[in-house]
Formats: sequence, structure tokens, C-alpha cells
Amino acid sequence: RRQMDSLVSGRQDISSLLPEQTSCAKHKDLSGQFSSVRQVRGDGNCFYRAVCFAHLESVLHNGRALQRFKETVVQTRKEFSSAGFDEGSFIHHLNTVVNVVEQCQADGQEDHLLQLFNEQLTSDGTVQYLRLLTSAHLQNHADFFCNFVEAPNLQIYCREEVETMAMECDHVDILALSQALDICIHIVSMEGDEQQLAHHIIPEGAEPSLHLLYQMSHYNILYPRPQN
Repeated sequence: RRQMDSLVSGRQDISSLLPEQTSCAKHKDLSGQFSSVRQVRGDGNCFYRAVCFAHLESVLHNGRALQRFKETVVQTRKEFSSAGFDEGSFIHHLNTVVNVVEQCQADGQEDHLLQLFNEQLTSDGTVQYLRLLTSAHLQNHADFFCNFVEAPNLQIYCREEVETMAMECDHVDILALSQALDICIHIVSMEGDEQQLAHHIIPEGAEPSLHLLYQMSHYNILYPRPQN
């Protein structure tokens, strides 16, 4: 995969993702349902970066939802301390996210949000926060999540696979993060031999605030066509 210059791109027409000569049903389906895409750098952190950007963008012009998200992030301190995290290990990253949300509250400009997510330190700080939060949530609900983890034990899995930057995420991590932040994620998968796209709503039955395309172990952000 070609390495992009930016961490998160501007919005591009959905056709930019598709081969020019395509008769594939999945590609037709995708461009029928979605109008545009933002590409996220394929550096092993794409899921976390995409989720944080797409969620903030979805609530950018909704003051109450932005405030609620900020309060949720501040409250996650409890999640970290329950999981036995030392405050020094997460507080800087948590404050980075709060700061990003406050900047969104201050001006509500998509361009500014995009700029923040293309500043490596800020952007990676949000990713590291989400990784640590996912780990804390997995460990706090170990009796449930240990059934889905292949590693010798959940703590080793969290330390080596979840908290470490550039490690690709697993379905169990997505579920844990959506629970921890109380956000609903719609993942559209191009994988598999079926003719149709596969749709996953996490958690099931909720109304998604963001849409991600999963293709070749990589996540990009999707924008649905308006429903008539």
C-alpha cells in the first residue's frame, strides 16, 4: 500500500478508491451507498485514528454531543484506575484528547479538526489514548473478553497487541472501544468472496455515528449518500 503524505486526507470522491474498470458488485454497491471517503494512513493505527476523527467530525456541529463526549473522556480516568493504570501512563494522552475536543468546541471547523489530526504528536496522542482505554476496558471486563482472546492471557494480549502503537486491531478491541466511549461504529467490509459488502454494526442494534471501510486489513472513513 502506498504511504500517504497525510495522516488523514481531505474528503475524496468514492471513485478514488475503486479501480477504473470495475464491474464488481461490491464496488457498485459501495459507490451506490457512499459518496465520499477520507483515506487514513496505513500505519497500523488506522482504526483508532479513523474512529476518533470520524466521531468528532460527526458531532462537530452538535454542542451537546461534543460536551457529552468530552465528559465521557474525562470520566474514563475511572476506567484506567480500575484497571490499575498509573495516572502518569495515560493522563497526558487523555488531556490531548480533551484539548482536541475543546478546540472543536471553540470553532467547529472541519479544516481545523483535519489540521489537528495531521499533527503527528496530537494525532498519535489520541491514538495512544484510545489504545490504553481499549486495554483498560478489556481488563475491567476480563471475564467476558477473555473468551475472545487468543493470547496466553488477557494482560499479555493487552500489553503486546492493544497498547503498542502500530499493532492492527482485532474485532474484540473494536467492541471494547465502542463500549468504553459509548459510540456506535458501522464497518463496511470488502473482504471475503461474497458478492455483497458485509455490514457490521458495533454494538448491534444501535445507530452508528461513523462509517468505516475495511479493505485489505485497512480502515478508511466513509460518508453515506443522503437518503431520499
